[in-house]
Amino acid sequence: MPRLTEKEQQEIIRYIEADKPLPDEYRFLLFEDKREVELVWNGKTNEICNIVLPFQVIEQVDEPRAEKDTRIQRTLFDLDNRGRQLKGWTNKLIWGDNKLILSSLKNGPLREEIEAQGGIKLIYIDPPFDVGADFSMDIEIGDDTFTKKPNILEEIAYRDTWGNGADSFIAMIYERLVLMRDLLAEEGSIYVHCDWRVNHHMRQVLDEVFGRENFLNEVIWGYFSFKRKTAKKFPQKHDDIISYRKSKHSFIWNTQFKPHSNEYLKRWKTDNNGRRYRDDVNPTAGGARIIYLDEIEGDIVDSVWDDIPPVNPQAIERVNFPTQKPEALLERVIKASSNEGDLVVDVFCGSGTTAAVAEKLGRKWIVTDLGKFAIHTTRKRMIGVQRQLKAEGKGYRAFEILNLGKYERQHYIGINPNLREAEQQKQLEEKEAAFVDLILRAYRAEKVDGFTTFHGKRAGRMVSIGPINMPVTRLFVEEIILECRKKHISRVDILGFEFEMGLFPNVLDEARSKGIDIAPKYIPAEVFDKRAVEKNQVVFHDVAAIEVKPLFKKSSIAVELTDFSVFYSQDSVATAETTLKNKASKIVAEHGQIVKVSKDKDGIVSREVLTKHWTDWIDYWAVDFNFESKREIVRVRNEEIGEWEEVWTGDYIFENEWQSFRTKKDRSLELKSVYHECKPGRRKLAVKVVDIFGNDTMTIIEVNVGENR
Repeated sequence: MPRLTEKEQQEIIRYIEADKPLPDEYRFLLFEDKREVELVWNGKTNEICNIVLPFQVIEQVDEPRAEKDTRIQRTLFDLDNRGRQLKGWTNKLIWGDNKLILSSLKNGPLREEIEAQGGIKLIYIDPPFDVGADFSMDIEIGDDTFTKKPNILEEIAYRDTWGNGADSFIAMIYERLVLMRDLLAEEGSIYVHCDWRVNHHMRQVLDEVFGRENFLNEVIWGYFSFKRKTAKKFPQKHDDIISYRKSKHSFIWNTQFKPHSNEYLKRWKTDNNGRRYRDDVNPTAGGARIIYLDEIEGDIVDSVWDDIPPVNPQAIERVNFPTQKPEALLERVIKASSNEGDLVVDVFCGSGTTAAVAEKLGRKWIVTDLGKFAIHTTRKRMIGVQRQLKAEGKGYRAFEILNLGKYERQHYIGINPNLREAEQQKQLEEKEAAFVDLILRAYRAEKVDGFTTFHGKRAGRMVSIGPINMPVTRLFVEEIILECRKKHISRVDILGFEFEMGLFPNVLDEARSKGIDIAPKYIPAEVFDKRAVEKNQVVFHDVAAIEVKPLFKKSSIAVELTDFSVFYSQDSVATAETTLKNKASKIVAEHGQIVKVSKDKDGIVSREVLTKHWTDWIDYWAVDFNFESKREIVRVRNEEIGEWEEVWTGDYIFENEWQSFRTKKDRSLELKSVYHECKPGRRKLAVKVVDIFGNDTMTIIEVNVGENR
């Protein structure tokens, strides 16, 4: 470090005494830093998330293999007598914040399982580089389209990504890239998909995280679409895929080939045997030589990919997800930088293309997303892939859907990480208090003190408010049950923006068995509308409810879906009627009905209910014919002995044994499951329904199968 002059020392002291930040020039004088170029953004820090949260398996999906196929599959893993996977790696579809997921993968017990598979060999990500990508979703209702607004968790994710423009985006992606780098195997590589909006930032961030010497390629994916005249620039018709390796000493690379172009083939002659050839110069011995076309693997793929079109509206692989990428694109990436049996990861999985292609190419995978709709779209897509591979007589692996478990309190409400600890605590308390007051006012409940989990009281029921930027978890509800038992409370409303997948009905049944009536309710986005709160127009709607009927046939059982009640609301009919212009229409959701409100040229208003039957709300349903046969086990760290221990959460994994769902090609839905042969006796059946927005609801029924029924 260069010695400071006396003048520089005095200058630094003056800045410190005045409690002012030091100019950047002193950073290089005070601290050794060999980097010649560095990307700097507002709020930059070297602190990387190291939190470990347990992963909770809430559902396992494994299309049963036919008996004749089980011999083929035994080379991959052990199977039970139904042709379902017993051992070996299970692919993972994880719902939650990918920063917390990556940190938990890196620092938690699942890291051992990942390393046992040889580590993560390839990461592909397609982060939200479009500032307009705000998690809203277009849902087809018959011939109309309803745009579902993002929920609060998704709005917060969008704000964290783009709230302060490029600074927010870089801060978001930097921390995640560091975690991804640390998770990659030494011979692993990463591909980052972006476009002109952020490619310049992304390249600089990747240089800083992986090192400029580990840069591999900047691939230009040029795609055809109808061109529109732009005022003063060329139309933007390509994306960038930037790739880096973990280490320059060893990384996986498989050269990729594509068919030769017609122009290239015209240069070849045909001999008397029908073989195509051309004359060439021998590069080693000199002189002429003959090259035959059938001895050449193909045209080597370079860094300009103009042979892969985007997913067209009629494509079989299309799942109507806004950021869906073509399978051919991912196939090229995965084949180039991984081998069969390798583990591939995508933490912005969207429509599930990475998982689908990885499965078809014999790779293991972990994919994650914050959006429930993305998780549900990927689940349906992967069931389709399992069915396809089964029909083709090929192998496939089971996959499981996971939640992140308990969340620590500091993640409930965002606080400024640059503040000192005491100031952070003060800001946290102030924000929590303001948030609670807002929700209680909208719910028309009075505030209460002296409780650990309760915030208010309304109509003889205690009120507990879930976190603003995390889902209500099982742990959260268990703490409520514990306080209810201590203080003899029997009726509770839990208000939450989001509820953990698979949370209900088990935890409600557990509370009911202890004499506690818990009513979970969704907090609508309208709570942040001051006028709606003042006019008592905010409606907290119940979670959906399922009705089913068991059907018996000797020692077999089936399930019939008989009703599905939804209470979702977004906007209102009255507001649409007053704000619509003539010759316009708007689709709203109100009290469990989707309604199209229209105004003709004369201002006459008409309403059309689009959800004409309860089945219109259902996108998917599935049955576990022997619920409670597989316990949900999580691994948590025992701080006393410093080791990971397996702990039963008290819940069970939903084993998806039969399902019916709508696809883009087939919108029909079966309402009766197949008959499933069972051992005689009592058992519990679980039925899961996922609505058109990706929200899941489950019910459990107890039945008696066999002659003694």
